[in-house]
Amino acid sequence: MGNTKLKIPALRNALSILCSSLLVLGCSSAPKRPAEIFVVRNMTETQLELANRAADQGRYAEALDLLQEARRLAVSADDPRLLIRTGLSRGNILFYMGRTGEAEEIWTAAQDEALAAGDEELAAVSRVYMARSRLLGGAGAGTVWTQVQDELSRIKSPLHTALAWTVTGLAEKELGRWKDGENSIKNALDIHQKHNYLEQAAYDWYLIASIRSVAGDYPGALEALDEALAFDRRAENTYGLGMDWLARGEVQRKAGNTAEAAAAYRRSGDIFRSLNLEKEAGQADQRLSEL
Repeated sequence: MGNTKLKIPALRNALSILCSSLLVLGCSSAPKRPAEIFVVRNMTETQLELANRAADQGRYAEALDLLQEARRLAVSADDPRLLIRTGLSRGNILFYMGRTGEAEEIWTAAQDEALAAGDEELAAVSRVYMARSRLLGGAGAGTVWTQVQDELSRIKSPLHTALAWTVTGLAEKELGRWKDGENSIKNALDIHQKHNYLEQAAYDWYLIASIRSVAGDYPGALEALDEALAFDRRAENTYGLGMDWLARGEVQRKAGNTAEAAAAYRRSGDIFRSLNLEKEAGQADQRLSEL
């Protein structure tokens, strides 16, 4: 009995040491906790990507709905850069919808927010969006070209760089510098192709076709539209396909090919009607009636 009393404390000490050892071993084999969590921010990126893709395909109402959720997530994460980017995208969608005044207000607010956050890149992107708006509104192309070239040095992200090259190309088109304009758009195209942004690559070829058409190079414009059609088909971008065929009708009309122009206008109208886009289909019908 006396020996039993002496063994119990020793047993307890041994168990204590064993438990401590197991605890240490358990901790050393457990996965480390991440230093930063990205779940909500990754969800925001996905939602923003979906919104931008819907806008590229002409589904503006849907894009705004998707962007509203992206904005909510960005607010919940309190991420300044995501908040600014959702603002830039919203302005871009409103601009496509013809609500230029609202778009410019949003871009101005995004620029101010970016400057307050010390984000020179997104401030520059905001100014590029505003420069594009001014260019398409009739502002001096030379002034826009100079500004955007200056902003390019502040922009690092590929897609925003592509945007700046696109605006540069549009300015060069207005200045009658056809080759420079095409080369600038091709700089954007290289980025979009590398990252598989199919709708935007299709739009690049659409713009190249426009430059060639204005320069009187109708065969070259049709070749560019073939490329646009190929990318829009890969993206299943119905809106883009309708616009490509509408543009093809315009080029064929300018080239004096009436029958080919009529066929392109009809095809454009049919594609738009498949999405119940009666306004766009009406544009194709109007062009057809003018032949």
